[in-house]
Order: sequence, then C-alpha cells, then structure tokens
Amino acid sequence: MGGIQDAAAPKPLRLQTGGPGETRGVGEVIGRNARAGDVFLLTGPLGAGKTCLTQGIALGLGVEGYVRSPTFVLMTRHRGRLTLHHIDLYRIGGPAEAWDLGLDEELSGDGVCVVEWADRAGDVLDTGALWLDLAYAARKNERIIEITQGPERYRPLLDALACHPSASGRRPAGET
Repeated sequence: MGGIQDAAAPKPLRLQTGGPGETRGVGEVIGRNARAGDVFLLTGPLGAGKTCLTQGIALGLGVEGYVRSPTFVLMTRHRGRLTLHHIDLYRIGGPAEAWDLGLDEELSGDGVCVVEWADRAGDVLDTGALWLDLAYAARKNERIIEITQGPERYRPLLDALACHPSASGRRPAGET
C-alpha cells in the first residue's frame, strides 16, 4: 500500500466484507461522507473489489447509472452530488506516464477522485490522499479493506467507517 507511515502512526482501519454487496456498502459510506477535493487511491490484486468499491462510492455520491472500470479509456467522469473522476491506471507503464495523463487537474479539482491501481503511479498521487488496499480474505467472496490513516481532512470519513459493521473489533449491535 502507498503512503509513508512512521512508527508512531496509528494502525490502518481494517474492514472485512462478506461479498460484493457489502463492499459496495462500504463504498457508499465513503461516497456519502466524501467532500470536494477528496482523493481515494485504491490498490490490490485483480478481482479484489476496487471497481466494486468505486461503484459504492458512486452510489453514495448520487451518481445514476452503472459505473464500470475505465481500464481501456483510463478515466471517466460521472455526475452526482459531486463529480466522480474514476481513473484506472492498470495499463500505464509507470509514474511518468501517469503524470503525462494530466491527472493533476482531477486530483486538485472540486470533485471526488478515485484511482484504481494507484500503486502503479508511485508518489505522483500521494499528496493529501487516502490509500485503500483491497485484498482477498479467507472465504471466496470476502474481502479485506485496509485504509491508511490519512490527512486530518479524512477524520469524519474514517470515524464513519470505524462505526461500520465490517470494521475490525466492532461488536454487533446489542453486544457488550
């Protein structure tokens, strides 16, 4: 996962979902709590749920229609409460190519930017962003989402996600 962490940095927030619907649900919480200028950098292996999470973010932003991965066009825009700039860097050759795409406009714009395969761009994307690493879990459809504790601007979002039923250490309602 990207981002620099020191020894005193808090542990990443860890969420575990039981399938695509729950992964989209986590994304929806992100989208509902997203603010203009937010940048979400997604990493993880093929099929780990990056696009599924992005679909949930789009839903939370009020985007209508189906959101699919822009692997071949590299970037799509979707209108909602805020504009969603959905970028997929799977096909790029490295950080210099990412910079040549002119991503700085989307990354510093007034919408929400979600970048799949962000690790392929190296440190080009690392400023002021929140890194989310998706991975396979023990069971077939389960996924682990680890979110690096990012800049303070993301605190309300991280607090909302920490209350989500998929958050590690969270007890189901009614348990003490």
